[in-house]
Amino acid sequence: MRIVILFLAVAGLVVSYLALRVHYSNDVEPCDINAHWDCGIVNHSPFAMIGPVPVAAIGMAGYILLGALAIMRRRALLLAAALVGLGFALYLTYIEKFVLMVWCLYCVISQSLILVLTLLAAGWLWASRRSGSVITE
Repeated sequence: MRIVILFLAVAGLVVSYLALRVHYSNDVEPCDINAHWDCGIVNHSPFAMIGPVPVAAIGMAGYILLGALAIMRRRALLLAAALVGLGFALYLTYIEKFVLMVWCLYCVISQSLILVLTLLAAGWLWASRRSGSVITE
């Protein structure tokens, strides 16, 4: 389970990096599909920053943290961090759907990854507690 979580965290890191590239670019992006799917609009909106920090950079840090917690087998902390990430992703999903009315392909992929990561983290913690094992792969 740990390796799958680590793999998904690396995938999330890559997707967040791609979104960060869009944030700092003014080029036409490959994810500029139509009026409803445009990463540039989302990543250049006021919602793409928290203070001076791009949301995509926060995503990168979050995925690094999730990967590190998986490596260290810190299941409860992993689940807690994943739940925070999922909550943040749900907030951003709301912004995309109801405020901007435009979707970012990278963001949707990241939102899907954090959902799966959260479910896997919960399952890993539950399985380890059910078996009474300290180390459960």
